Amino acid sequence: MKYKVTLNDKVYEVEVEKGEAILVDEYERMAPVAAPVAAPVAQAAAPAQAAPAVNASASAVKAPLPGVVVAVKAQVGQAVKAGEAVVVIEAMKMENEIVAPVAGTVKAIYVQKGASVQTDAPLFEIA
Repeated sequence: MKYKVTLNDKVYEVEVEKGEAILVDEYERMAPVAAPVAAPVAQAAAPAQAAPAVNASASAVKAPLPGVVVAVKAQVGQAVKAGEAVVVIEAMKMENEIVAPVAGTVKAIYVQKGASVQTDAPLFEIA
């Protein structure tokens, strides 16, 4: 069984089985909103205080289900192929790869590892 334990602003993912505990992952605790990631990605004409959902265009790839972002596999400016995994979301103890719908360049990423996302939350954009 997996557990997430927060201690001193660090999150530890621990798997416990038959009395043995194994550290699976460790990362800094993140705020539930993705605003810090969106600020550097925002366009120059956009206000600096805008929320990520406001800056996200209609073409942004959205979360198909609620969960926790466990990996961001691409960076802004990186070229990706259609079907290539960009973000991984854990939901109901399953990791779900969210892939680029088309080939192109990653224009924006609205989430970061450890962030909770809801269904239809913008994740990233491909140009």
